[in-house]
Amino acid sequence: MTRVFHEQGILFGYRHPQSSATACVLSLFQMTNETLNIWTHLLPFWFFTWRFVTALYVTDIWNDSYSWPLFVYMGTSCVYPLASSCAHTFNSMSKNARHICYFLDYGAVNLFSLGSAIAYSAYSIPNVMVNTTFHDYYVPLAVLNTIISTGLSCYSRFLEIQKPGLCKMLRVLAFAYPYTWDSLPIFYRLFLLSGDGAQNEAALYHQKHTAMTLLASFFYSAHLPERLAPGRFDYIGHSHQLFHVCVILATHLQMEAIVLDKTLRREWLLANSRPLSFPQIAGAVLLCLIFSLSNIIYFSAALYRIPEPELHKKET
Repeated sequence: MTRVFHEQGILFGYRHPQSSATACVLSLFQMTNETLNIWTHLLPFWFFTWRFVTALYVTDIWNDSYSWPLFVYMGTSCVYPLASSCAHTFNSMSKNARHICYFLDYGAVNLFSLGSAIAYSAYSIPNVMVNTTFHDYYVPLAVLNTIISTGLSCYSRFLEIQKPGLCKMLRVLAFAYPYTWDSLPIFYRLFLLSGDGAQNEAALYHQKHTAMTLLASFFYSAHLPERLAPGRFDYIGHSHQLFHVCVILATHLQMEAIVLDKTLRREWLLANSRPLSFPQIAGAVLLCLIFSLSNIIYFSAALYRIPEPELHKKET
């Protein structure tokens, strides 16, 4: 097994590093160390898709512009689990295919980050921040964050073998700082405000979402429990599976919080906040897609420009 396919603390259960697409799909129904990584995001994809379609069905989408940010958020919450499950399904086709699968995965995660920012801006931002300079620049800077984060996370894959410590630090940073920016309004509500009326009913979900996200970050960074008992958690219970479960639970809690904020604060927000227009929402998503895909294409092409000996040293 080449180092590019090897994960810390995982000794067994690897698929052939040059599997066919058919073999990758069939591996969904075989027990490998990726099987639960796939299913822990594939099943939630269908759950979030069901919630998204149900919300669309009961809403007059063309005339209810107040709901547009929610639909963008719910749509992106379907994209990232699907991209993740596809990445874990097809990442054993080749070394370059593995990189490209995860490049697309990182792009989807950052698209979801932007969807979260759009929803927070529309429904969850504290009253005292509404229509401030921070509110005006909150979503545009979230777009910039997604572009930088996608590039940084893709670049980190070229360092994993040669500089694993730097690689891990860059990748954690690439996901942590957009999350931190997106969550600033929530942190303000949770830690600096008290008795904020109807918002308190959603605050409990925001608290649980924050706690679950921190737990997911711990599993992603610590490689526990498999680091303490290599080979014992190869198929069930290793950190990436636990990370996936925590991320999905965090998204579910976040969605509940956003829906509550949207419902409970509707009257006040419609009276006092400047809603995001369709061009603003579509422009933000389009910019994110264009620049993130440009990042992915650039780094994918770089895989084929690096001479083979150097690629063995740098790739992951």
